[in-house]
Amino acid sequence: MIVTLRQGADADAVRKALAARGLWVSPLTDGTRVLHFAVSAASNAVSPSELSTIEGVASVAAPPSPHPRVTAQGPVVDVRGVAVGAPGKPVFLCGPCAVEGEERSEARAAKVAAAGAQMLRGGAYKPRTSPYAFQGHGEVALRWLRRAADAHGLRVVTEALGEGDVGLVTEYADLVQVGSRNMQNFALLKAVGRAGRPVLLKRAMAATLEEWLLAGEYLLSHGAPGVIFCERGIRGFDPLTRNLLDLGAVALLAHVYKLPVIVDPSHATGRRDLVAPLARAAIGAGAAGVMIETHDDPGSALSDGPQALAPGELRGVLDGLRALARPA
Repeated sequence: MIVTLRQGADADAVRKALAARGLWVSPLTDGTRVLHFAVSAASNAVSPSELSTIEGVASVAAPPSPHPRVTAQGPVVDVRGVAVGAPGKPVFLCGPCAVEGEERSEARAAKVAAAGAQMLRGGAYKPRTSPYAFQGHGEVALRWLRRAADAHGLRVVTEALGEGDVGLVTEYADLVQVGSRNMQNFALLKAVGRAGRPVLLKRAMAATLEEWLLAGEYLLSHGAPGVIFCERGIRGFDPLTRNLLDLGAVALLAHVYKLPVIVDPSHATGRRDLVAPLARAAIGAGAAGVMIETHDDPGSALSDGPQALAPGELRGVLDGLRALARPA
């Protein structure tokens, strides 16, 4: 944003008025006097019309949004009757990291539903850093997931790994997940958008917020009816947590951009003992809900057992989050 001064305006007075509104500015001069102030993107969200009322300001030029569909989307996305982003009603997406079997899926869906979750999560296709790690059971796992969810009134969220998976995944999923590693797989984003399902878009490990928002724009511009953003931690430098949970990004998207944001504290830290406090912090920052991994026998989990909560722990965590989100 560029703020242009009137001829003879008191530049320092204008600078102070901008700073008072939470704006970081840099002066642009002709060598002798300040003609404009450039407003940093790290400033408070203030409308150009408000800035135009400051004494000494001639005009305010704001660039068009590079992601107009995301900007216009709104804070609530409907996932087959579940309103993600409704005020005071956090949504919980819970289940194991990987779908492990039909009977296990049904049993876990029962426990997830009993704990108060609205969606059953689980990977049929698993992106793994090592080619030798468990990659998921594929199509049959999608069937297990769908049957288990339907038996307990849950919605299904699961990941599409490649363009070839999209058609099959959308047969079974209510919410299609695009994972962190695929956030800028633009061919996949186009294919998922054309499938016509709402999308859970995870932030890549080193993505800026603009890159994340533009990935959402790809989905919306190709037909997705809604995008829910998922903060799952970005790459940091401290080995005591797997990733760095960026709650500043959650607050910015929720309160400034008015977008639904889900937080995944399980992947953000990789530590079971930090899932509950970070889930509470996420709701406090404005998250529309949380995605939590749960497993009835974490020691035998085929993927990410050390970060999964036991079903008994899950119920207490979700009860606490609902109380935290309840309007005063």
